[in-house]
Amino acid sequence: MDNARQNIAGLGILCVLIAVFCISINDMLIKQLSGEYPLHQIVFARSAIGILFSLIIVQYEGGFGILRTNTPWQHALRGILIVIANMTFFVGLAVLPLADVTALFFVAPLFITLLSIPILGERVGVLRLSAVAVGFAGVVIMQRPWADADTLEVSRVVLLLPVLAALTYALNQILTRKLGVASKASAMAVYIQATFVIVSLGFFAVAGDGRYAEGATNGSVIFLLRAWVWPQGADIWVFFGLGVNSAIIGYCLSQAYRLTDAATVAPFEYVGLPLAVFWGWAVFGDLPVLEVWIGILLILGAGLFVFLREQQKARGGDRRPVRGRNG
Repeated sequence: MDNARQNIAGLGILCVLIAVFCISINDMLIKQLSGEYPLHQIVFARSAIGILFSLIIVQYEGGFGILRTNTPWQHALRGILIVIANMTFFVGLAVLPLADVTALFFVAPLFITLLSIPILGERVGVLRLSAVAVGFAGVVIMQRPWADADTLEVSRVVLLLPVLAALTYALNQILTRKLGVASKASAMAVYIQATFVIVSLGFFAVAGDGRYAEGATNGSVIFLLRAWVWPQGADIWVFFGLGVNSAIIGYCLSQAYRLTDAATVAPFEYVGLPLAVFWGWAVFGDLPVLEVWIGILLILGAGLFVFLREQQKARGGDRRPVRGRNG
């Protein structure tokens, strides 16, 4: 049983690493497209394509019958949470450097660790809680509360959007853990993709002609509400790639959090931070400012400590599942 648990944990970690790499590609491509296309069009295209690939995986995991669920409202809530997380993240991404948005978003694993206490009943001890506090200090530094509003490149509301995305994402992942026992990863991915399609079509019905973006000067508002346009040239392949990527992300994240305890999987999401720095430099020529570097180091350090603490307790002979351990 111990070897079986280790194998399952290893598979969950592999799934989250694949998902994080694909997320970094997804964010880079969406930032590239944000100057020409509206967010709801990008979301619709990637989700419509992604749901087709997810349905193929559904067939592999048991057929369309696995899409039936006894908890439709919980899945609907999960879908709404991930839509909010994505929308707020990408609206911020349109005007902030990729590494900055990603670094601010990485309060999500800290939220997951904290929320796993009241929602999943996991026990997190003083050492892990202290590490979480250090990570939150990094987030505060990146928010630069000492700076005047006039000296910031964007408004404080925009700076807080990735943090709101992190909170709703964390709630989504905790809910995934609760639902995962009875639902296949591919089915949960389909539910998410369907929610994205419905929401983006709603945006199109209300604002698809771009009338609400007329006269707007805020880059985030323009990205959210500009008119739909047909993809130009090679952009159509970028949209297709986003769809395939979306299917991989949805499946791997759902699989990771349904197989493995949240506190075990969450630290591996920090791999997204150096990936964001790399893509921001390689594609957009951006490098983080000093405050962002400090925040990244604090968050990475906190995440690594939490993970190493878990490994230390496992080697110390505590044979209980991770979910029941003190931190």
